[in-house]
Amino acid sequence: MQSVPMTLNGAEKLRAELTELKSVTRPRIIEAIADAREHGDLKENAEYHAAREQQSFCEGRINEIEGKLSGCQIIDVTKIEPTGKVIFGTTVTMLNLDTDKSVTYQIVGDDEANVTAGKISVSSPIARAMMGKAEGDEIVVKAPAGDVEYEIEKVEHL
Repeated sequence: MQSVPMTLNGAEKLRAELTELKSVTRPRIIEAIADAREHGDLKENAEYHAAREQQSFCEGRINEIEGKLSGCQIIDVTKIEPTGKVIFGTTVTMLNLDTDKSVTYQIVGDDEANVTAGKISVSSPIARAMMGKAEGDEIVVKAPAGDVEYEIEKVEHL
């Protein structure tokens, strides 16, 4: 199995969610199931069925997170010597050569991607176009609306 890259911050968020699910959510659901059982006939007990469904979702999410954490390669870009080249985890500021507007993105793992927060997946077309390039390089991103040209202004290890 190939390891999936993940930033240190992304891994910490997953660990925090896992702790929350195991120490807060799971016990609350178990308690809800026990309470619902006390109400008698389980066949027609909506509270029981809802709690069991929540339990199934919770356990599925716990397994999913544990799988992701066990199969990931955590990369802390702040510990990598800056070379000016775009690598996983770097924060890149680019100038759109058509609109003269700058955009800044951090290249993160697939699970961490959130464009509105300025985090793009390492497998996205824009990240693939940037990888290995350096400050001052021009790149062309293949977009559905046509090719977009950018100049890489700044590469930061934040």
